[in-house]
Amino acid sequence: MDGGAIDGGWYLKVTGFARHTPWLHGFLQIFCNAGLLLLAVLAGMLWWRARHQAATRMAAVLWVPTAVLLAYGVSNLVKVAVREPRPCIRYPTVPTVATCDFATDYSFPSNHVTIVVAAAIALLIVSRRAGLAALAIALVIGFSRVYLGAHYVHDVFAAAVLGAVVAVCGLLTRGPLTTLVDRMRAGRLRPLVGTAVVPLT
Repeated sequence: MDGGAIDGGWYLKVTGFARHTPWLHGFLQIFCNAGLLLLAVLAGMLWWRARHQAATRMAAVLWVPTAVLLAYGVSNLVKVAVREPRPCIRYPTVPTVATCDFATDYSFPSNHVTIVVAAAIALLIVSRRAGLAALAIALVIGFSRVYLGAHYVHDVFAAAVLGAVVAVCGLLTRGPLTTLVDRMRAGRLRPLVGTAVVPLT
């Protein structure tokens, strides 16, 4: 797959913009990975609170890491199937902020974006506030992947769709996950998922 033939012009415009904004380089290089940590912190906070909430709430929280792992796995399968070379290989004379990855580290789709969008949508299922914050983080990371020269624009959009589709599947698994949480709360894993919420009478 020749990604340059799809939207190479957009890639060149964004990397051109990057060359004229050196003051953004450090921030986006750091945030690209720090954003993942922020999402983990958000998920951790929701998990801690869900230990004292209904099983359905904890089930939604547990879907967040599950969605991330599933999305990452599917993304890697697509990478191997499509085998799109990185744009820095297609345009070797174009300077990029990030160093060029190995030729066998394919470009389509972006693993970073797949993961953060899957996490963001899954978090949105749990909490509107946390989900919107996560989507803002995902938006910045998505832009950074093209800005740094690691991906084409279509790599980012495809990854976002993939991550969102996987995360939305959490709505279908809420029932089985809730049953699992109830069983875990009755067993030795109770400290991890909390105790059953007793309704007020």
